[in-house]
Amino acid sequence: MSDVATTLTSPTHERDAELIAQVLHGRPGAFERLMRANNRRLFRTARGILRNDAEAEDAVQDSYISAYQSLARFRGTSSLSTWLTRIVVNKALERLRLKSRGNEGLDDRAAPDERSSAPAESPEAAAMRRELRRLIEHAVDELPEGCRAVFMLRAVEELSVAETAACLDMSEAAVKTALFRARGHLREAIGREIGPTLDEFFAFDGARCDRFVAAVHHRLGLLPAPAPPD
Repeated sequence: MSDVATTLTSPTHERDAELIAQVLHGRPGAFERLMRANNRRLFRTARGILRNDAEAEDAVQDSYISAYQSLARFRGTSSLSTWLTRIVVNKALERLRLKSRGNEGLDDRAAPDERSSAPAESPEAAAMRRELRRLIEHAVDELPEGCRAVFMLRAVEELSVAETAACLDMSEAAVKTALFRARGHLREAIGREIGPTLDEFFAFDGARCDRFVAAVHHRLGLLPAPAPPD
């Protein structure tokens, strides 16, 4: 996929352009705002391709480094978030290619769930929720290669068909077909519809978001956002 090279035309182009200008001028906290606005989508996209939390985190961090280094060249016809998603798709696929050559192994240990259960939830209910989450995440991990990322963007992140197609460099017809196949596989694997509860799984919590921001700021040598006044 080639870098976008023409003027911004998305409905959010003014907000994107303002944020990019702030980052390029070195305003403290600007790149953090960019990251926090996109962290969840990028992580879930990478997770859908790599099927591993730790590998997905690394792919997203690498993507932010690449984006920061090439941000001055961003003149896209797509939104900033779509451009970032394309970068993370490429980084994740690159990791898969390296893995297939035996140059890089994936750690099968997923990052622990850092969310706490609601105070009123019983231990039995919490255990059932954890087991259901494990079953759903395993079922999604077992989806065919061409379906996982589509499913994460369409069903979990709730992007439109057009947005998903733009992020993954696919036709809209291919996105619809992949989503149909994914839902069929999941119905067979899980035995029931899971749509309304899906956003509770593939957790992206505040701790993971903070970890992304801190790690990328450290790698780039950026100052953190100013602390709020007392």
